[in-house]
Amino acid sequence: MTDLISVIVATYNRPDALDAVLRGLSRQTDRSFEIVVADDGSGPETAQLIKRWTGATDVPITHVWHEDRGFRLAEIRNRAILRSRGAYCIFLDGDCIPRASFVAAHRRLAEPGWFVAGNRVLLSRPLTERVLAEGLEPENWGLAEILRQRCAGGINRIAALLTFPLGGLRRINARRWQGARGGNLAIFRSDLDRVDGFDAAFSGWGREDSDIIVRLVRCGIRRKDGRFATGVLHLWHKENDRSSLEDNQSRLDEAIAATRTRALHGLSSVAASSHPVGT
Repeated sequence: MTDLISVIVATYNRPDALDAVLRGLSRQTDRSFEIVVADDGSGPETAQLIKRWTGATDVPITHVWHEDRGFRLAEIRNRAILRSRGAYCIFLDGDCIPRASFVAAHRRLAEPGWFVAGNRVLLSRPLTERVLAEGLEPENWGLAEILRQRCAGGINRIAALLTFPLGGLRRINARRWQGARGGNLAIFRSDLDRVDGFDAAFSGWGREDSDIIVRLVRCGIRRKDGRFATGVLHLWHKENDRSSLEDNQSRLDEAIAATRTRALHGLSSVAASSHPVGT
């Protein structure tokens, strides 16, 4: 695939982590991509950071923002999709630092009729604090440092940072929706349009990524495993408020039991109601 890729980075009031993520994206070996920051209502410090990075890298950056009215990740992702220009969208959380090969690896795995579910390494709280306070660059660590951090308890596993050609093994979970996460997920824009994007009926933390994957699989779009290729470094954060999880689980159960493929409140709802806000 040679088309432009859109990396859609979700963030909310964590500019120090976003700074590290944008640093990682600015150093990608594959340069044929754009960054669209999907900002779920952050304050002015985040906007200032994005403005600084816009002048510091040759990668185009678009900032898409809406008012802070609680956790509305699905909706802001849809707004970012509508502002994106790429034929392929990679969804990345704003606290997941990509290595230099991240976009190139996703491009290699891109295949019509398939989406790619990537994975991550979790950094401990002490290591995360050091990374952000001291400007450490874990995306550049070699195997020796990765092993050292694993032995010291700084990261939870090594395998996600290793690279192996899995070939046909990447397709063994083709119809499995469980376990895929929206923080490292790649989908063709045409397939996003087909299922009408994420479902903004999911408000508050949880299950919006499972919902879109259920609907993609129901449409015949299959899952490809991005392990040993696309792993990212997930910075520690406090656990999100899970007060909406029970309601969102009920919504997901309904989606699994139903036959529909399109979101109840998806891309078309955002497009019909307003224009995405951004710069």
